[in-house]
Amino acid sequence: MVNNRNDKNESNNNKGNKDDIMDWIKSITFAIIVAVLINTFLFNSTYVLGNSMQPTLHEKDRLFSVKVSLFFKGPERGDIVVIEAPDDTKKDYIKRVIGVEGDLVEIIEGRVYLNKKLLEEDYIEKDSYTHVYNTDTWEVPKGEVFVLGDNREKNASKDSRSFGTVDEKSVKGITGFRYFPIDNRFGSLN
Repeated sequence: MVNNRNDKNESNNNKGNKDDIMDWIKSITFAIIVAVLINTFLFNSTYVLGNSMQPTLHEKDRLFSVKVSLFFKGPERGDIVVIEAPDDTKKDYIKRVIGVEGDLVEIIEGRVYLNKKLLEEDYIEKDSYTHVYNTDTWEVPKGEVFVLGDNREKNASKDSRSFGTVDEKSVKGITGFRYFPIDNRFGSLN
C-alpha cells in the first residue's frame, strides 16, 4: 500500500510540474505577443545616428516613437518624425515636418517660408542658413509631407531639399520623448 501512495504522489507531482511548465510557456508566449503588438501598433524605440537634427537631437539619443496616432491622422507641422529613407529603404531618417499637403514651402536667401510667410524656427541654431540643393520651391501634394533636418549646415541633412516631399505612408512614427541620456535633455521634445 505504501508503494501505491508514493506512486500517486509522484504522479501528482509530475502532473503539477507539467502544469507549471505549461503556465510558464503560456505566460512567455502572451508576453511576446503583447510586445510584438506594442512594437507594431503603438510605439517603438528609435536611436539617433548622425547630426542632421542638431541642436534638437544628438548622436546616440534614444527616443520613443509613437505609431498609433498615425492611424487616426497624419503628421502635423512641427512634428519630429521617423521616416523610411526614400534613398535607402533599409534606413530610417529622423526629420521635422515643415509642410503638409497643400502647403507651399520656399527657401529664399537661406530662410524657410511657409505659404509666403517666414517660418519662425526656434529649434534651429540662431542665424542658421538653410541651403538649397536642387530647387527652392515645393508644393506639397496630397498625402505627402515636406521634411527638414534641424541642422541646416551645408550637406548636414538628407531631407526634402534633396529627395523631395515624402509620402505620409513612409512615416513610421512621431517622436516626442527622449528617454536617454538621462540628463538635462531628458523628456519631451520641442
